[in-house]
Amino acid sequence: MPVIQSQVDPFSEQFALNRAAMLVGIEHVRQLEQNLLNKAAEAKPRFDKRGQLLPRERLNLLLDPGAPFLELASLAGYKLHDDKDGNSAGGGLIAGIGYVSGVRVLVVANNSAIKGGTISPSGLKKSLRLQQIAMENKLPVITLAESGGANLNYAAEIFVEGARSFANQARMSAMGLPQITVVHGSATAGGAYQPGLSDYVVVVRGKAKLFLAGPPLLKAATGEVATDEALGGAKMHAQIAGTAEYLAESDADGVRQVREIVSLLPWNARLPLAPARHWEEPLYPIDEVLGLIPDDTKKPYDVREIIARIADGSNFLEFKGEFDQQTVCGHLQIQGRACGFIGNNGPITPKGASKAAQFIQLCDQSQTPLLFFHNTTGFMVGTESEQQGVIKHGAKMIQAVANARVPKLTLVVGGSYGAGNYAMCGRGLDPRFIFAWPNSRTAVMGGAQAGKVLRIVTEAKQAKDGLVHDPKMLDLLEQVTAQKLDSQSTALYGSASLWDDGLIDPRDTRTLLGYLLDICHEADVRPLQSNSFGVARF
Repeated sequence: MPVIQSQVDPFSEQFALNRAAMLVGIEHVRQLEQNLLNKAAEAKPRFDKRGQLLPRERLNLLLDPGAPFLELASLAGYKLHDDKDGNSAGGGLIAGIGYVSGVRVLVVANNSAIKGGTISPSGLKKSLRLQQIAMENKLPVITLAESGGANLNYAAEIFVEGARSFANQARMSAMGLPQITVVHGSATAGGAYQPGLSDYVVVVRGKAKLFLAGPPLLKAATGEVATDEALGGAKMHAQIAGTAEYLAESDADGVRQVREIVSLLPWNARLPLAPARHWEEPLYPIDEVLGLIPDDTKKPYDVREIIARIADGSNFLEFKGEFDQQTVCGHLQIQGRACGFIGNNGPITPKGASKAAQFIQLCDQSQTPLLFFHNTTGFMVGTESEQQGVIKHGAKMIQAVANARVPKLTLVVGGSYGAGNYAMCGRGLDPRFIFAWPNSRTAVMGGAQAGKVLRIVTEAKQAKDGLVHDPKMLDLLEQVTAQKLDSQSTALYGSASLWDDGLIDPRDTRTLLGYLLDICHEADVRPLQSNSFGVARF
């Protein structure tokens, strides 16, 4: 296979400037994540007094030591809804893919250390995305539950769509995906159905509380007076109601019991024996990706330089390399797994869209997973492009992306604008996973371009209506529009809005892709024991 020869000088001034700018972006993301940890740590004295572990302490006990853990959507809801200062991001949930007793699982922990783990609209959106990940990748789900339920300030935005999370639980059980929940504290109203719809439930004595209506609501609704324990305590649910299968003595004991349950499920016993994989590391150090990308999104770079630092042996067999220079397609391997690659060196031309559509169909035919690396201003516009059938060929590309049956992994490494976002398998085209670099931007168009468009449209309307132009008003309109779109196109805004599954350090790209490809492959070969209605308690 041809080897990419890098043309980048890692000792150049431009490389150093690019690297410095990227490091600033990475540090900003890491600092925001650290702020969340610091905020949660403030609750430790309260948890200690109650004899409880912090949510992340529970999570650390649950996961296999030293095994990889991929946190998902850590900044979901950043400065949205109830997150006023950025210190409550995450949607009330800590979640990711890791290993428990040697089994790869999706783990979800209510972050009860911050605002009692209440769920905002972003939290619901995150929860639904996590369930989608579990179903698509055939992952068991372990939940460490303790939540005040829905944030009632946003009840109207959560209530109706919230039913989807329960429907998904029922469907996962019917698929044959085990769901195990430890109830560490309060699980009220809709929150009580989450453990109720799980296949295995562990409750912590003296701490867990599950009821559809707590004592205050019960008294208001019926006049009945009841204690927490009698109405929904752990002992009652384990011994009388039968909601729980296991009674734990503490948070740590509950986590221990979950690990034991997982170890006794023959989850991996039916997987086919995986052949040993061998591969060569890239010829160029992954650290160099920091200096490849200009801080100015208008400056071009060759996406092959990224490939040279993530592909096994820096090998890349380009597909129709002479046919179009803006859309790069080809075959490579990452950690021994074959992939089809599609990346951008500029706008998507009619020829580029046609080439990509053909390549996607070939990868689908050979069951080769697809990688999409975004850095495009969108589809080429102009009279020549329109006459060459950019709409027709662009539609073919979107058809191919939408209907390809192989796993699709997306990484936004630069700009992702307009319909180019769709054609490159953005969030709306349902990639199996989508992550972004801190420098990336996603929007319908650039802010300056949007400002000019709105100015031109307004001027035309004023002229049609016989009005005199006000240059100052038009200047302000153009500036405000540009600022708004620019502020809503950043990687952080996109991640807060769950347009991706998380922001990553570019240096983790190869490791991340190897992990995701492994998840996808395991899902493809895993048999499930499904039934019609899921497992119910009788």
